[in-house]
Amino acid sequence: MKYKTSGVCAPFIEFDIDKNNRLRNVAFTGGCTGNLLAIAKLVEGMPLREAVMKLEGIQCRNGTSCPDQLAQAIRKVMS
Repeated sequence: MKYKTSGVCAPFIEFDIDKNNRLRNVAFTGGCTGNLLAIAKLVEGMPLREAVMKLEGIQCRNGTSCPDQLAQAIRKVMS
């Protein structure tokens, strides 16, 4: 999935979901490279609901953050 973000430096987030509803291949376009690579590695293989619970509501600026945007993208897929 490719998700267009809102209110953060990274304009896009891409990720896959495996057959067990786990995150795979999370990649942020732009943004703070080191931090976003770390987030991608930390959520690799994580169940979707767990990722949303851990990331949703984290704020950086504009009332959101890259982790929060990833949670929003996952929620969109889950609905």
